[in-house]
Amino acid sequence: MSFHVDAWDPSYGASLDASAPGPSDGLDVEVELPAEQWRPLDAPAGLAPPATVLMVDGVRRIDARIWTAGIGGTPPSPGLACSYAAGVVRCGAGTASVAAATVERSIFTSAADQSDVDAGSTVRYKAVRIEGAQDADLMAAMQTALMQLEQRTTSDVLTTLSGGDELVVVDGPLRGPGAPPRVIGYAKTQQKQYLPDHLLPVVGALSPGQRTPVFRIGGRWSRYTWYLRQPGGIPIPWSGVVRLECSAELAPAQAIELAELSCVTLPRYASSAVKDPRAPQQLVPIGGLEQRLRRMLGDTKLLQRALAAASVRQ
Repeated sequence: MSFHVDAWDPSYGASLDASAPGPSDGLDVEVELPAEQWRPLDAPAGLAPPATVLMVDGVRRIDARIWTAGIGGTPPSPGLACSYAAGVVRCGAGTASVAAATVERSIFTSAADQSDVDAGSTVRYKAVRIEGAQDADLMAAMQTALMQLEQRTTSDVLTTLSGGDELVVVDGPLRGPGAPPRVIGYAKTQQKQYLPDHLLPVVGALSPGQRTPVFRIGGRWSRYTWYLRQPGGIPIPWSGVVRLECSAELAPAQAIELAELSCVTLPRYASSAVKDPRAPQQLVPIGGLEQRLRRMLGDTKLLQRALAAASVRQ
């Protein structure tokens, strides 16, 4: 018997989840190559990375759990006081800078009479009422609010682009159909096996900087996708493997072009295990952006005390 230790920090879950094997609905593995010709692919010789890469990410946090007292003897309603932020980091010419960053705060609750809460002179939690919501529903609402903030932040930045060779990398899978042509999703963890068993060895055979052929998956919406191995992993199957995806509304040739660009772009930003517990899948600029956004969320204990003080005033 042999086993391998995953270098991925276990506090972030597993980098590979093999609990849901089997191909995806709407699977088409012959977008780029016939199935019998599948093999690890290198970027075309001489292909240059884009001059500008924009990376998008968001963070969220529960600041406090609250209960809104019922009226007329009705039971109190649960709620979550949450802070969440999204931002964009611009990379180019050997530098990286934050191009946009926004913080929002909300109270997600099933209470019909919950009002907005001022927690200090500059902090306001907007009440978001969800009828009949339980804890899982409130958590889902918080995640949805973060995704919507990421989408708005990305859209705002996209309007400022020159329309040249910029590439936009969204941390995580794409949030829905209709992503712009130069936007790709970057999934660090593999929560589902999308390929049939006979093609999985191609993923394990990838060398750093190599990718699989582009294929198409379905589900709630269709998208093109491919696997790429980042440099710096340990020499075992799937170590350092990420999955990229782009809109299925693109022509196959456009998706293949994005896949080729990912090979010459993303390995340059792979993190080191010395500096990041999610290396090498975590992108260095994304790690820096996350740290910036978490600082912007503010001190949890101070916010908890401010919320407690606000509850006394109401």
